[in-house]
Amino acid sequence: MPPMPNISPPVQSTPPLVPPDSFPAHTCQPLVSLCMAPPTTPLTTHHFYTLSLSLSLSLSHHPSTPLSPPPLLSLPLPTVSLELWVFLNPACCSLFMAVRLSKLLVLFVALVIQTTIGGGGRAAARLDFWDSAIRLPSEKDKTEDTDKQSGTTWAVLVAGSNGYGNYRHQADVCHAYQILRKGGLKEENIVVFMYDDIAMHEMNPRKGIIINQPQGHDVYAGVPKDYTGKHVTAANLYAVLLGDKKAVKGGSGKVVASKPNDRIFLFYSDHGGPGVLGMPNMPFLYAMDFINVLKKKRASGSYKEMVIYVEACESGSIFEGIMPSDLNIYVTTASNAEENSFGTYCPGMNPPPPPEYITCLGDLYSVAWMEDSEIHNLKKETIKQQYQTIKKRTSNFNNYNIGSHVMQYGSKNLTEEKLYLYLGFDPASVNFPPNNGQLEQHMEVVNQRDAEIFFMWQLYKRSEHGSEKKREILKQIRETMKHRNHIDGSINFIGTFLYGPENGATLLNFVRPLGLPLVDDWECLKSMVRVFETHCGSLTQYGMKHMRAFANICNSGVSQAQMEEASWAACDGHDLGRLHPSNKGYSA
Repeated sequence: MPPMPNISPPVQSTPPLVPPDSFPAHTCQPLVSLCMAPPTTPLTTHHFYTLSLSLSLSLSHHPSTPLSPPPLLSLPLPTVSLELWVFLNPACCSLFMAVRLSKLLVLFVALVIQTTIGGGGRAAARLDFWDSAIRLPSEKDKTEDTDKQSGTTWAVLVAGSNGYGNYRHQADVCHAYQILRKGGLKEENIVVFMYDDIAMHEMNPRKGIIINQPQGHDVYAGVPKDYTGKHVTAANLYAVLLGDKKAVKGGSGKVVASKPNDRIFLFYSDHGGPGVLGMPNMPFLYAMDFINVLKKKRASGSYKEMVIYVEACESGSIFEGIMPSDLNIYVTTASNAEENSFGTYCPGMNPPPPPEYITCLGDLYSVAWMEDSEIHNLKKETIKQQYQTIKKRTSNFNNYNIGSHVMQYGSKNLTEEKLYLYLGFDPASVNFPPNNGQLEQHMEVVNQRDAEIFFMWQLYKRSEHGSEKKREILKQIRETMKHRNHIDGSINFIGTFLYGPENGATLLNFVRPLGLPLVDDWECLKSMVRVFETHCGSLTQYGMKHMRAFANICNSGVSQAQMEEASWAACDGHDLGRLHPSNKGYSA
């Protein structure tokens, strides 16, 4: 939208001010009726027109013609400074009630704006337009379903990674926290999991500040440090969701102590793989463990409804085929069960971060739902409407080479609910327009799994030529690539060992039809992962991509003894070094 013009009443059309004792009689009676009316009397265009006469501004409108308000539903009202002098006849009244005068002034300014821009705006409209189109932020939304507001809204925000190269995940979570706080959620009802190692990181160009958008403000300030460092674990997340203070290890001890009429919002951002979500401390979050926690929470009768947003690669696999539809829980995921999700706002991409940043600021799905939430009145926007918006934007407008399929699971009947029930309501958004063109642009992105290499490459390019630092970064890149090749090669060898050279790759990469879970026996999946890591080293966040291979090994009936033999054959003699599970822990 072009900049709003500076608006002031045209001098040539402004008649001389009428002295207070010589007001025409026809302006007095309506004002008397306005002053004497009870406070609940609706303001009408008749009152508004009368006020415009009292302000001595010519609107080129004859009193005998009904005033048709202009269509302002899609017009954001800018701040306009007008010096308004009101001379009131003592015979009418000496003082308007402040709240009524403020309403009249807002309506008057709106009409002057539309008149200046659109030539008067003569489009027909109902007289009740003024009540529904523009309200002050402090005014109550008359369409609000007050029955649905009972109970408390809780939120759990989880960044499942650490390291400056994963800056974007903690930035996502901090941004989400600020949205919820602006929406009125209390700090005591928001539980935050984040490693908290990037705000003061030596590579952070703005110490103590985290941003999630190229021109974004600080989203780190005020974020509670409920569970940080070694306390960011899957076990603590489960305990928090269940409201089990005794099971929590470390941290603030804050849990979701929800009651039967409360709602819960859960947002997770990190790396993922088929059937798993990452955590900075082992083990990973496994899909069936998480679903069992949700079932237990439902059985306790301690919430009314829950909404879950998940940002991760293959995040659809956490729910595909195993998420019940009767838990009153609605889920959306950044990707389906077999594709990557994407980082965005990365160096050298469009739109780019500030030049001093060498890492991605956000993730495509995450910024899609948060930026959508910031430009809408969440008492008007439904969950379904936001789903459609983020689905379009996360697909990069149907370009799935640089986008992913946003999926939904669980109790889809909840999509007719208004978003404010889960994200809160910012009073400043009461007059926000229905959409914003800036969200229609294509986004340049990087595959989540390649973001680590992308970050190190940016660091290498910006290091001084010939410096020790540049050589050390190059060494790290080589070690990372060597580890990736080792993991990929070991999995391929195991497939060949178990199924033969012709069938190995096909069977390991087989994707089950929609509606079926990743694996039939989730404990088998965990045991196969532990066997592999014992012989071949920790999977790390990159190796999560191979979880489907372990699932298919279980689905095909391979025994643990056979897997032991295959893993030993693949990795015997390989120096695991710091990637031995005794150092990092098993991911299962």
